[in-house]
Amino acid sequence: MNVINFLKMKTIKLQQVKHETKIGKECPYIEPNVFEDCMLEVDGEIIGFYIKDVSKYSSKLKQLIEIANKEFRSPNVKKSKMDRSDVYIAKRKNPNLTRAQARELGTSQMSAILGSTPGRPQMGRPYPNLSILHRDEKAQTFIKAMWGACLESERIIKELTPHLHKEQENQFEDIKKKWKFGNIYTSSISNYNISAPFHRDTGNIIGTVNTILTKRHNANGGCLHVPDYNATFEQANNSMLVYPAWKNIHGVTPIQQFNDDGYRNTLIFYALKAFKGI
Repeated sequence: MNVINFLKMKTIKLQQVKHETKIGKECPYIEPNVFEDCMLEVDGEIIGFYIKDVSKYSSKLKQLIEIANKEFRSPNVKKSKMDRSDVYIAKRKNPNLTRAQARELGTSQMSAILGSTPGRPQMGRPYPNLSILHRDEKAQTFIKAMWGACLESERIIKELTPHLHKEQENQFEDIKKKWKFGNIYTSSISNYNISAPFHRDTGNIIGTVNTILTKRHNANGGCLHVPDYNATFEQANNSMLVYPAWKNIHGVTPIQQFNDDGYRNTLIFYALKAFKGI
């Protein structure tokens, strides 16, 4: 196991800038300006960090990411088509649109969800539950690899930023074990080769951080852009970004495939407030 020396990591001070970016707007292609290992500081407080290549800090996490991504790209893991916020915005603006027409105006993605899913009566799911993928025998290798990657990511967070880990632990004091994925997350989503319009993760617990692990092959782009700070994070292959996704609007830049087998996938862990106190 590699030992992380956070004292050797530089700190980037994120400064608030003016912008006119709105939720639902498509994220354009932007060259990354955060592309080396660093702590992220806002108003004197470390809010997260970026690691360009996790293999320097944890060979175990790299192996788990490799296994999870291989399974995710295989037929063993069923992907579901999910709509981003811009699809719902298009539908609200024009109620006469069909779902298919709204999807043509917005962004739909192929994803796999693990862990806890909140109740959504409008979609015929009135009660919270575990993702149906957990009952799929073919997906068990993927689930085990993702669980392991979550725990190893938590270990790195605790070592690099113990105050963030402690805050997330505190937020989980009233969340039952059955709703946890790992120890300080409730859920996970893996996204297949998609960019995303600007949005903010309003369902997340305020004060928590997301972990974003990236696999990228024969492709460019797919970088996380945060307009509040004019920060664009390089989603390099085997990178790890820990960031409070509830805090700012953010989008994902377009993915440029170099050939037919090019892709950029993300394996994400997050904490939903829907599971507090239930």
